[in-house]
Amino acid sequence: MYIHCLDVQIVFMFLERFIQYIKFEKRYSPHTVSAYESDLDQFMLFLNSPGNAGIVPEPAVTHPNQISYHDIRNWMVELIDQKLTARSVNRKMATLRKYFKFLLQEGIITENPTSKVRSQKIPKKLPVVVEGDHLAQMLDSDEVFAADFTGQRDKLVVEMLFGTGMRLAELLGIKDQDINDYEGTLKVLGKRNKERIIPINTELRILLGKYLELKKNQNFDNNSATLIVTSKGADAYPKLIYSIVHKYLSNISTQDKRSPHVLRHTFATSLLNNGADLNSIKELLGHANLSATQIYTHNSVERLKSIYKQAHPKA
Repeated sequence: MYIHCLDVQIVFMFLERFIQYIKFEKRYSPHTVSAYESDLDQFMLFLNSPGNAGIVPEPAVTHPNQISYHDIRNWMVELIDQKLTARSVNRKMATLRKYFKFLLQEGIITENPTSKVRSQKIPKKLPVVVEGDHLAQMLDSDEVFAADFTGQRDKLVVEMLFGTGMRLAELLGIKDQDINDYEGTLKVLGKRNKERIIPINTELRILLGKYLELKKNQNFDNNSATLIVTSKGADAYPKLIYSIVHKYLSNISTQDKRSPHVLRHTFATSLLNNGADLNSIKELLGHANLSATQIYTHNSVERLKSIYKQAHPKA
């Protein structure tokens, strides 16, 4: 492993310029910016690690121009040795590619050390979904969700994720004023701060109205404008949403994965199975390109195979 002692001030200066670039010029989400910062901090820590016994340190690096392909390759090997998944390793390599591309564009380095780095192969996995009919039956039941504020809030969380296909971060960012009851639409702020309008069905509109009335009657001290709040009125947080979704999906599914994203996958798969076209699903999900949406066609193909095997005498 190559051992470097990067000049802290120089490193911080270039990293800060890059973070400002992706935050304000590229308008990446706070979550994405935080992930980039974490990846780059880990890489710099690796470069400054004391190393293994018997390895002779190289001369100190005082400029990013001195970081080589071998440094990046060695970090990749260490990440693999740490049993990180191929997807996680690729994400960290993508961060480095973005960072060094920025440095190259700014004229800070003369050669991009990530140009020869190849991504790890990722085994193809079908999106995990739950049975849409079972989920709909649970949401229609009067016995599953309590009639009080917390019960109706939990129902709204599940209904919103399944009924709109929005991401967890998008759900947490919705404000009361983002709901247009007259038009039957909802405004969400997606990745890279891109706004999109999502239609909401009649049942969800009724549930939203009931929830907002219950929320108002709670007389919370902080009177948060955020739509989903805790039982004490504070803004909801990711762990709370995960807990809610896991709790209620346990009623209809025995699979290990019972996360908010499962409901997003179920939303998209249900639309596709019922005749919606890919471009419409793409717009509803807020995908940047169609290739991200096409993964749901695999679920439909598997469903067709299953139907064929059950129904055809020659299957």
